[in-house]
Amino acid sequence: MSGHVGELAAVATAVCWSVSAVSFQAASTRIGSMVVNWLRLVAGLFFLTLLGAILHGRLLPPAPPEAWIFLGISGLVGFVAGDLALFRAFVLVGARTSMLVMCLAPPMTAILGWIFLGEHLSLSQVAGMGLTVGGVAWTVMERSPDWEASPPDGSIPRRRLAGLLLAGVGALGQAGGLIFSKMGMEALPDPFGATQIRVLAGIAGFSALFFATGWWGHVAAARNDRRALGTTVLGSFFGPFLGVSLSLLAVQRTQAGVASALMSIVPVLMIPVSIAVFRERVSLRSIAGTLLAVAGVIVLFR
Repeated sequence: MSGHVGELAAVATAVCWSVSAVSFQAASTRIGSMVVNWLRLVAGLFFLTLLGAILHGRLLPPAPPEAWIFLGISGLVGFVAGDLALFRAFVLVGARTSMLVMCLAPPMTAILGWIFLGEHLSLSQVAGMGLTVGGVAWTVMERSPDWEASPPDGSIPRRRLAGLLLAGVGALGQAGGLIFSKMGMEALPDPFGATQIRVLAGIAGFSALFFATGWWGHVAAARNDRRALGTTVLGSFFGPFLGVSLSLLAVQRTQAGVASALMSIVPVLMIPVSIAVFRERVSLRSIAGTLLAVAGVIVLFR
């Protein structure tokens, strides 16, 4: 088992992200996605700082300037831009559909790697992209109850379309965050320390946004909703603290493509969760589309 630390970390990441997605969807519907985004980063920073104090006797990781720069950018791209869009998508189309669209993150990562890092794509990787995009498109275009209110011309209802587009932005944010994280971890190999820097950048980004929009009143109001706060803390433990740190460990200990493929099983894990927790009806087409998308990711990174 010691030779598969990266692969095991990637699978554990998928499990953690499944739990956090459900938790954050539940909290976002009660106190708003922007508030949940800020609160879960603060809670995640608490867990990361506590771990650093216990294990290393320090509050911040001893990172060189280049690590702070690249990991800081990664935090702004991934946590602020990407996750802000993703959490809003949770509210509009649900966690399972949102995480399915997130299957596009590995192909996006491959494209960004080609553009910014000079990584080349093979024909099999291009074919994998086609399978992934096809599986996502086939599933998200399935008719559902919200289609009853669709426009007469048969176009996608605005709420659903907005949710799908925002989930796509979330996938792009995750891809960009991964690229900058890989750059930063060359100078700071500690995945928990690297995550702590990313979280600090995310908190700074959201705080600046809240000052600009006057959103602090909503944060103050959220303190009275103990149920939402509880689910946010739960999601923070499995998301920014454990899940993100495990994802960086996975990238560090195995090939990035292998890690991405294994982490992409979140939509598959979300199917039983959606049935049990949210009482969603999952069709055979949805299951087939999910498996097709994941198969495309696996082909992409073989």
